[in-house]
Amino acid sequence: MAGYLTTHVLDIARGCPAEGIEIVLNRIDATGSHPVARSRTNADGRTDAPILAAAEFATGHYELVFQVGDYLRQSGQVAAEPLFLEEIPIRFGMNDAGAHYHVPLLLSPFGYSTYRGS
Repeated sequence: MAGYLTTHVLDIARGCPAEGIEIVLNRIDATGSHPVARSRTNADGRTDAPILAAAEFATGHYELVFQVGDYLRQSGQVAAEPLFLEEIPIRFGMNDAGAHYHVPLLLSPFGYSTYRGS
């Protein structure tokens, strides 16, 4: 089985999935950061398909960039500009070509957390 990458964004300040967040996946190599995929969270806070499907999966260093600013504005959680969090970059490595990598984001207007999920 080939590996793949998924995510899930939960708004821990409101206690619900975070819908409508744009996510950019970059591959990081010796020449820099290269976009390889874009997606947006659905009503469940997930993407409709893996961010990096099995057919495109390769081990290496990656970065997920969560564009959270518009979501935080639209949900009414921030009152002043500039926002504390506009985008959240998470860099990580994937070294198992057959694994499912799940990188969730727990979000609030003033902080976030992530981990390797299952």
